[in-house]
Amino acid sequence: MSSPANTRRVVLASFVGTTIEWYDFFLYGTAAALVFNQLFFTNLDPLTGTMAAFATYAVGFFARPLGGIVFGHYGDKIGRKSMLVTTLMMMGVATVLIGLLPTYNQIGLWAPALLVLLRFVQGFGVGGEWGGAVLMAVEHSREGRRGFHASWVQAGVPVGMLLANGVFMIVSRMEETAFLSWGWRIPFLLGILLLGVGMFIRLKIMESPVFTRAKAEDPGPKVPILAVIRDHPRNVILAMGARFAENAFFYIFTVLVLSYGSQQLGMGKAGLLNAVMLGSAVQLVAIPAFGALSDKLGRRPVYLGGALFLLLFAFPFFWLIETKEPALVILAVVVGLIGHSAMYGPQAAFFSELFGTRVRYSGASLGYQLASPLAGGLAPLIATALLGWSAGEPWPVALYLIGMALITLVSVWLAEETHRKGL
Repeated sequence: MSSPANTRRVVLASFVGTTIEWYDFFLYGTAAALVFNQLFFTNLDPLTGTMAAFATYAVGFFARPLGGIVFGHYGDKIGRKSMLVTTLMMMGVATVLIGLLPTYNQIGLWAPALLVLLRFVQGFGVGGEWGGAVLMAVEHSREGRRGFHASWVQAGVPVGMLLANGVFMIVSRMEETAFLSWGWRIPFLLGILLLGVGMFIRLKIMESPVFTRAKAEDPGPKVPILAVIRDHPRNVILAMGARFAENAFFYIFTVLVLSYGSQQLGMGKAGLLNAVMLGSAVQLVAIPAFGALSDKLGRRPVYLGGALFLLLFAFPFFWLIETKEPALVILAVVVGLIGHSAMYGPQAAFFSELFGTRVRYSGASLGYQLASPLAGGLAPLIATALLGWSAGEPWPVALYLIGMALITLVSVWLAEETHRKGL
């Protein structure tokens, strides 16, 4: 266990680094919903172009398990800190290069091909980043505070979303021709500034004391990922299931809502971005609050409450959006993201506590990242296809979300309670 001052420093570094990584990752989601169909898939009709843009968006999610496996292995063998620095650099470079890409009209099919490649690099980096950032916070914390401290790493996600959508909202106010020509590139190029700040902070923190002690006592298994699959298959599967509702609902609330509201309902992009930004701001408070609550009540009760709430909210969410009333649209997104926070707040500590120190990076990353392509990565694509099939009616999407919530409820119910478990 670290001193309180060092723990705060580590939590801050993990929070800032995660904010930067997710700023990079979410920029792509916002651009995929609003402009990539016009820039990289101009030979397709609007609906097919949007689906193609979301398909490239999903590529990042399919890369995340690979990143989790590779960086999890080296994180368990070499250390948490060095993997965090590597993943941050990888994400920053890929994001800046997306901002420099020629479009379809300039180089043809090479444009979407290079876009997919850079999205893969983004996903690979994020896949390794989450486990390291979370473990640094958890392994520097004392029992009774792990949920709260680790939840600040999770809170970096809505802040990254807030920054990404905020910058995009500013540049989207440009004249349409200028925005599509060069304005959309600005948010991606700004990633280089955030990268410098994040690298400076992360290089200042010390390695996890729990990992250092465990490594001194026993080097651990040669291939941690194989040890996880052999010794902890149940926990990996239950962690995956626990992510299904959390991940799917989040990307419906923050990504699909942009294309659904603007293309299906004819709403202004700025108003939709405002709703997502306000919801992200509320999450900055809600996620640590639910993380702290899980230190008191346990991980499972808080997590189950969030999943049940979102199951009941699936239809009301779309009813509120369909009114097109700005206040009700904001209410829908904010309430939805508060429900999501009840799962996301306890999640980091919950998943970390399911695995032993020598395989924790691999185990937590595998459970978390394997669900990413199946839940979050495919959610906007599946939802867009369902909307096309139903001629714009959202009820099939609501039923799809209810199915995801049921998977999560069963998984968390079957998992062990971990909030009083020693590391």
